[in-house]
Amino acid sequence: MKKTSRLGRGLSALIPEQETNATATVGQSSNLIEIDVALVQANPFQPRLEFDRTALDELKASIKEKGVIQPITVRKVDEHYELIAGERRLRAVTELGQKRVPAYIIEVEAKEDMLELAIIENVQREHLNPIEQAVAYQRLIDECNLTQEDVAQKIGKERTTITNILRLLKLPQHIQDSVKAEEISMGHARALLSIDDAELQRAVWQKVKNERLSVRKTEQLARQGTSPTTKGKQPKPKRSVFLQKVEQDLREVFGTKVVVHSRKEGGSIEIDFYSPEDLNRLIEIFDQLRDA
Repeated sequence: MKKTSRLGRGLSALIPEQETNATATVGQSSNLIEIDVALVQANPFQPRLEFDRTALDELKASIKEKGVIQPITVRKVDEHYELIAGERRLRAVTELGQKRVPAYIIEVEAKEDMLELAIIENVQREHLNPIEQAVAYQRLIDECNLTQEDVAQKIGKERTTITNILRLLKLPQHIQDSVKAEEISMGHARALLSIDDAELQRAVWQKVKNERLSVRKTEQLARQGTSPTTKGKQPKPKRSVFLQKVEQDLREVFGTKVVVHSRKEGGSIEIDFYSPEDLNRLIEIFDQLRDA
């Protein structure tokens, strides 16, 4: 039986409306006090994998001049505190050598709630890159027994957006690393996902990265179906322009990879799905088209 979460209101679960003796939306008491930095331990469910050095230095400069404007959020565990949200702020304060930091103390018992709070805080503050988002969403699904629809509601995004971000985890590690390093965008990555051949996918990725190609050009190379390093005349697409246009239109309708296979007489349409939830989403679209 799926766990019913007490969360789901995003940052309001982490930032009480009043600064003292406030009531957190997780249903437990919350207080704003100053605590010893040395007593704060890292969040074991922290979804963020990378911390930008420049951004951290800028945060340190701001804290040095104006102090910590937004307190961190922690829970009390025995004689110490466990960080829920605000790792960048805690790192900045620690590197500045400050001994105390303002913090909201809230009561969170389940590890699922810890994970949800950490992910919601990071995603809604746009501190996660697309790969980190994908890993975080997958953890919510695997460890908190949530569906893609549940994740979409908690994060405040469309379910198709969650599905498309999760698909990035199907990319090979070197392309995922390229997304994390901001060498290519999520749009580039989605175009590369449509290439089934691993060698061709790597060749297109290398060209996109080296020549800083646009997403549109990347999509064209992906549809071309041959290595971009091929010498001589520009190879002809494997499919006609008409079929390419049909595929593109269908991809926009169904929000997933679609391939049209044409034969001498007739053909077939192949529509990919990546999870039971994704299949249900496609069935809903078919029902809507049938009833239209």
